[in-house]
Amino acid sequence: MQIVSHYLVFDTTEAIDIVNITSAIQEKVKAAGVSQGHVVVFSCHTTTALTVNEDEERLLVDIKTYLRKLAPPQDRYLHNDLHLREVPPDEPINAHSHLMAMTLGNSETVPIVDGKLALGTYQSVMLVDLDGPRKRRKVLIQICGI
Repeated sequence: MQIVSHYLVFDTTEAIDIVNITSAIQEKVKAAGVSQGHVVVFSCHTTTALTVNEDEERLLVDIKTYLRKLAPPQDRYLHNDLHLREVPPDEPINAHSHLMAMTLGNSETVPIVDGKLALGTYQSVMLVDLDGPRKRRKVLIQICGI
């Protein structure tokens, strides 16, 4: 069995941005030459998440609306009391982003069958940036198999 790790890096363009990263993961699986196994996909940030869902334009809008209802950016959060703690000068007001990320989760595991991600017909692996837009959002993928 082999284990291969890669970092994938993505830029985001919206406050809540959903990026389909399936093809980037599949490219690394192909390059690794793994036929049977799995890939672990892990978000390297506390305000990003990963999910497997349908990459359909209207659903993506619905997801963003739903997340904003779960943790409205305008609500009062203790984490946003920046004056009460030492923070870098560019520290954002982003408690809502942390809460949304925690709700979605920061990792996914996808089986590899015959060298391909074993996703269903409408499934895609998506990075969800909840504190964007940002440059260089990192995702670690670890490919394990034979």
